[in-house]
Amino acid sequence: MNSINQNQPEDNLKDLSGHDAIAKLKELAVSAATCFFVTNIKTGVPVSARPMTVQDVDDDGNLWFLLANDSGTYHELEAEPLAQLFFQGSKYSDYLNVYGLVSLSRDEEKIKQFWKPVLKTWFTEGENDPRIAVVKVEPTEAHYWDNKHGNAVAFIKQLAGAAIGKTLDDSVEGKLDVLR
Repeated sequence: MNSINQNQPEDNLKDLSGHDAIAKLKELAVSAATCFFVTNIKTGVPVSARPMTVQDVDDDGNLWFLLANDSGTYHELEAEPLAQLFFQGSKYSDYLNVYGLVSLSRDEEKIKQFWKPVLKTWFTEGENDPRIAVVKVEPTEAHYWDNKHGNAVAFIKQLAGAAIGKTLDDSVEGKLDVLR
């Protein structure tokens, strides 16, 4: 059986590294804004997953979140500081899968930087709420799926490919090597 990539008239595999990888990671994570933040990653055991909003992706490719330090998620991360993040920016593109090491802190400068009034829903004492924890995810592996020319072109290529019976896929995917 042939892979779709063998029927593809154009290359759709593109690994990125360094600055290009960080730029793609940042583009996709910021575009999606929210991800499934997965912890308790063990073979044969259901993982713990919950939606979380990324507060920032810094110039080193680290992803930043705020979390309550009395939550089950916080305690899972204390016990095993690993997370996997799944982003979906649109129905047709902008997919990102990040696996990384987690650091937990009470970095007041970061809390001030990330604070938005809507967060008072979860942190009722405001930006000085002692329950606020800062979560930093430092990627060790990442993979993306996107399209090359935007959703409109991708859709037209899909329609044309279906009409003529050829693979005209505008997708592009690859590893993101953000390690410094």
